[in-house]
Amino acid sequence: MTVPTYPVENTAPSPAPAAARAHLLHDGSVEQYRRAIADGVDRVARRVATVDRPVTGITPAELAPLVDRVDLDRPLGDAGAALDELEDVYLRDAVWFHHPRYLAHLNCPVAIPALLGEAVLTAVNSSLDTWDQSAGATLIERRLIDWTAERIGLGPSADGVFTSGGSQSNLQALLLAREEACVDAVGPAARAELLPRLRVLTSAAGHFSVQKSAKLLGLAPDAVIAVPTDARRRIRASAVREEIERCRQAGLVVMAVVATAGTTDFGSIDPLTELAGICAATGVWLHVDAAYGCGLLISPTRRHLLDGIERADSVTVDFHKSFFQPVSSSALLVRDRGVLRHATYHADYLNPARMVEQRIPNQVDKSLQTTRRFDALKLWLTLRVMGPHALGALFDEVVDRAADAWQLVSEDPRFEVVTRSELSTVVFRYLPTGPGRDLADAANLHAREALAASGLAVVAGTRVDGRHFLKFTLLNPATTVEDVGYVLDLIATHAGRYVHDHVTADLTCHVG
Repeated sequence: MTVPTYPVENTAPSPAPAAARAHLLHDGSVEQYRRAIADGVDRVARRVATVDRPVTGITPAELAPLVDRVDLDRPLGDAGAALDELEDVYLRDAVWFHHPRYLAHLNCPVAIPALLGEAVLTAVNSSLDTWDQSAGATLIERRLIDWTAERIGLGPSADGVFTSGGSQSNLQALLLAREEACVDAVGPAARAELLPRLRVLTSAAGHFSVQKSAKLLGLAPDAVIAVPTDARRRIRASAVREEIERCRQAGLVVMAVVATAGTTDFGSIDPLTELAGICAATGVWLHVDAAYGCGLLISPTRRHLLDGIERADSVTVDFHKSFFQPVSSSALLVRDRGVLRHATYHADYLNPARMVEQRIPNQVDKSLQTTRRFDALKLWLTLRVMGPHALGALFDEVVDRAADAWQLVSEDPRFEVVTRSELSTVVFRYLPTGPGRDLADAANLHAREALAASGLAVVAGTRVDGRHFLKFTLLNPATTVEDVGYVLDLIATHAGRYVHDHVTADLTCHVG
């Protein structure tokens, strides 16, 4: 029999209650708060001012022992000492998204007004579930939801709620769609019969959170149908129409079509107007995942790319992607606020039903979460300081830069490039010539890893039609065409050396 082990009893002296209370923010500790926060901000500022590459290239095997050696049962007792330690276990090797050669994922440099909002919201520590925990914060979030719904064009009955991110927004949207599809299924037996027949149509290039949401919602394993895309990696509207009819004839119920306004890999925008017409004609819920492409809502020049989004039943937006907000800052919007009732539960201690009659605004009535941060404050301060036009101009700038990058890659004979993005991604790969052509997949994987290990740049990877490709995701207006060219040369060097070494080794082997 295995004998259980328990942590060794902490022998460090226990602080007196008064000393422990000194670490809490209150009227007697404000100077300590000012000093600690100022020291932390100063250290981050020094790092931002001096980093010369997006990553250090450290490996998990190198960093993990430093973290593991920290004895969490023996406090340092001083914020300065803790920050000194943090330099070693985090800040020194952090991934810096503000660096112009960070070109990997949908991570953006952040707006300073949003950082101010972050400092305020964490200190006040409002919880956005009920009015008596948030007061003005509730109204600010609601105003931002109304503003976003107006930008989308959802109409006077629209509503929504801030979420932790696009995956949660997509989950809630599909929950609402599922419940709307089950409205007429009265009783457990009817519901049990209907649930296995529900289907969700989405693009083959759509986000994996759709499949994950379907699983969490108890839908059938084959509930999500990946609809083929066209040459521009946009869902084929004609295929959606055909699939809805095929499902109908098979006794299946399409509960939602998920369109994407900015696929993660290709930045492609599905034909929203056409899909809206199909869904309206067939009575199917249309959800638009605009987690990436929502920046177009404030673009001075490209808002038309989202034409048709105003006809959606629900929309996902991620402000922490194309609005330059810190993680997390996202929202789900719905055309008809009444559907949010499917996420509403009343608890006597929190939001009893009588509060609805008293017209007390409780955001928990709309949310999958209970305790929730006041993330809306970051966007509020950003809009109040910068304004939407300035944010939109920044997003336009990265889209313009991506177009330049695509042109650069497409004209470079060392690379093969996929479709031109409507947003800010470029999917491409190094393509060897001659006897090394079969090494393309391995060479591109090696180049990405070698690039990250060097710390000089970070790019993403993906698979396209079964082959390994690399991906630039541009969300930093400071990135230049020269930065892109520099990274392309590094990739070609690493991949070319890999091919040369392996071809040479094969020839040597055969000669031997």
